Amino acid sequence: MNFQPLGKRVLVKRVEETKTTSSGIIIPDNAKEKPLIGEVIAVSKEISDISNGDKIIFAKYGGTEIKLDENEYLVLNIDDVLGILK
Repeated sequence: MNFQPLGKRVLVKRVEETKTTSSGIIIPDNAKEKPLIGEVIAVSKEISDISNGDKIIFAKYGGTEIKLDENEYLVLNIDDVLGILK
């Protein structure tokens, strides 16, 4: 399914963090916070400084979670994007 964000929004897939610590301790899913790093999947036509495939950091409480083809994504306003990871 194709999704084209409208307005000044981007579609993001959260980047999963490792589930074990460096010492080998496994962290249960309910004890972790959701990651604040994501990969841009789609960008509205109004945004020129972010591209598909960019890794971004976004605001902790920003965006709307949606489900497309059994995958979870986040639709973010451009104001919720804090920066691009290089």
